Amino acid sequence: MTNDTQTVPERLVAFLPNLRRFAISLCRSRELADDLVQMACERAILAADSFVPGSRFDAWMFRILRNLWIDHLRRQKTAGPQGDLEDARDVSIPSGEAASLARMDLLEVTAALQKLPAEQREVLVLVCVEEFSYRDAAEVLAIPIGTVMSRLARARKNLMELTGISFDERRSPDSKGGVL
Repeated sequence: MTNDTQTVPERLVAFLPNLRRFAISLCRSRELADDLVQMACERAILAADSFVPGSRFDAWMFRILRNLWIDHLRRQKTAGPQGDLEDARDVSIPSGEAASLARMDLLEVTAALQKLPAEQREVLVLVCVEEFSYRDAAEVLAIPIGTVMSRLARARKNLMELTGISFDERRSPDSKGGVL
């Protein structure tokens, strides 16, 4: 948890990996994600006085980034299609059979994730990767909590259909939940 005495730029430094991960999930392009993150950081620094101390910094930053993404999409309507996310070749994992299988699963899930509609992908990343509550995800996306829950359910179902992986089967019987 960040200290409320930290400035917006100090918080941004620690939050950059999360912001970049969310940006990649939105636009499916590492280069564009980096541009969006840079613009979000600039906007946050310029609007630092609008951040309410004690509120969620991560939700504020994700909302800024998402609004930039929506603005970009509106501008790109006449520019043509966007580039796809390259295969996750830069993911570092140890060698061996287990690592190879894990990498294959990762690539399969990553490819399936990119096939989900944007609204499902956004909710899935915020709730399952960034560990936002349904309420916080609803606030970032400016939608009702019920919509978050239904999009998340559809995203999980579609991801399972696309990968053939049942996420319930991957949990141990003692498990209280799972990432997806």
